[in-house]
Amino acid sequence: MSSFKYLLLAGTLSLVACGGSSEKGDESLPSIPRCEQLSTLTNITTESDIEFLVESSYQIAQSGAIIARIANQDSAGFHFNWQQTSGPELILKSVSSPVLAIDPLETGSYTFSVTVNGKGLAAEQNIEVTVTGGLDNRLNVRSDHQVVQGGDVSYRVDRVDEQIPPELNWCIASGPDINLDISNIESPRFIAPDVGSDTISILRATANIAGSNSSSEVIALITHEQEIESQYFDKPVARTHAYRTDSPYAHQLQPCIYSNQLTTPCSIAQLPLIGQTDHHSEKEKIIDRLLVSHQWMGENFETFLNEMDPMSDFSLLLQSVTAIVISYDIRPSFYWVVTGAIYLDPNDLWLLAEERDVINEAPDHRAMFGNELNFIMPWRYVKDNQYVSYSTPREVRTARSLAEMSPELSSLLFHELAHANDFFPRSVHDSIQGGTLLDHYNRRTMAGELVSDKVSLQFPLYSDELKSLADVSFRGKAATAMQKAYSPADISHFFTGDSATDYYAYSTIREDTAMLLEEAMMSHRYGILRDVGITDKPDNPTAANIIVNWGQRGRIAEDSIQDRAVLVLNEMLPELDAKTLISELPEPIPMVQGSSWLENLTISPSSAASVKRGRLETKVPELRFSGDRHKRGQGLQAPMDMTP
Repeated sequence: MSSFKYLLLAGTLSLVACGGSSEKGDESLPSIPRCEQLSTLTNITTESDIEFLVESSYQIAQSGAIIARIANQDSAGFHFNWQQTSGPELILKSVSSPVLAIDPLETGSYTFSVTVNGKGLAAEQNIEVTVTGGLDNRLNVRSDHQVVQGGDVSYRVDRVDEQIPPELNWCIASGPDINLDISNIESPRFIAPDVGSDTISILRATANIAGSNSSSEVIALITHEQEIESQYFDKPVARTHAYRTDSPYAHQLQPCIYSNQLTTPCSIAQLPLIGQTDHHSEKEKIIDRLLVSHQWMGENFETFLNEMDPMSDFSLLLQSVTAIVISYDIRPSFYWVVTGAIYLDPNDLWLLAEERDVINEAPDHRAMFGNELNFIMPWRYVKDNQYVSYSTPREVRTARSLAEMSPELSSLLFHELAHANDFFPRSVHDSIQGGTLLDHYNRRTMAGELVSDKVSLQFPLYSDELKSLADVSFRGKAATAMQKAYSPADISHFFTGDSATDYYAYSTIREDTAMLLEEAMMSHRYGILRDVGITDKPDNPTAANIIVNWGQRGRIAEDSIQDRAVLVLNEMLPELDAKTLISELPEPIPMVQGSSWLENLTISPSSAASVKRGRLETKVPELRFSGDRHKRGQGLQAPMDMTP
């Protein structure tokens, strides 16, 4: 293995600054100015085909980047793998990218090895950088990374003394013009412009901290990609790779599941449902079907299955998908029948602050739907009168435990996997042979054979008012004058007279079925109960200022809902005694009308555990609204169409 040592003080190597071609972004946003002093990266050639782009200096407590590339070639088609070989140990979370992001906390020499494979090339090279104590610069921006042209880019400035650094400004230090969304000044966003070749973008943040001017730069490698050919993935998707390179399906996953070149659904022969194969144990088969943008996402998912699924609920439900995609650009999570895969937002999977740093912060634009309506339907999961959803603001860099992460991911998986098992429960796997999953979905739908079809036929939802309102809240349809005039009391009347567990159930019969499985299994397996409420809608609503008109904890055990839940469980998890399971769930608890959503947190009878926990400071996460975690589970919904 060859190596190359780079000493930052040498200063004798050639410099390179990269530009770009035509810009493609939101023209309504400001194009930020060029910095008065531009930046360049140092180009380091080696005796191999690999060369490096490095920064002019690396300092402690400052995020940095090292970029590997093959001389005179774009990075598309090459596979990168980084390792640290010497120096104080770092937490590296972009090891499969051409851009290695580092965050050194100690001075000294650091050596990294990168292997590059693809296009007939197999090369390995070392690079050594020196980290110095540097200046007293307290400004730091995260996170350097690679992004495809047309992809969303977001950065975040570290807070100083828990405050946004004063006089914070942005400028372009190198690369193409950018229209930057600075509506959140500490977390700017932009759409990566189209580029004719891989292009470096460097943004610089400046601020006045304790009377001193500070600056920090952040790098994006904007990569040139093939023209989009797919009618399914018709917007740019992040680069992904098989979590296990030796998986028998490693080469089918990306082109069949998450590709801008997917023009025809892959056949069942190319990528069968996990449950249709028998070459490994259930969990091993699942891990073979992981497609990720960052290796840590697969590691965390594998750990979750091994440590947090003792009864194999998820291992069984996952038999009805073809693959699991976890990528930093997926928001919100969804299941899609055309590929047979589930797509997971990694916000539910991070454990370390360094992992959370790489997740894109692009908002879900559906947040504006239903703004003209006069009510809110919040939800939350609780246990022992406490929130179980561990949620800290993004500006707080912290770690969380697997136990703290588990409730969010568990409820998400129960919901998305309910869609997969609605369409293709294990009982029909033997009959799904030949053609595509879409072919079989169409046949089963026409015959009314889906689990949700059976639920709708035997136990329909009746409220036409809520079905019409769901079009407003979850599809963005304009509200009528009558709908705008509905009060929380009107909504309470519509909802309590029917048998849905949640407002989102009215978006489609598929979501109705998914909500039933999700809430039943969260209560049964973990003793975690779902709250649903109907409140007023003040300006800037918070848990403390919205007033409950009606609410209920553990609605899944309501008499009018139990038979619906039993049907779903019998179809999707026949190993369970569904009737006994549902009958043993805790009785629903009514909320106190006229009290706030937060005040209604403590409505369960006190226990030793809840009294003990009550002495601790209650963590109050942001408000959650019905349907906010999922795309609408409609069979033919295009995955890149964000309409829920």
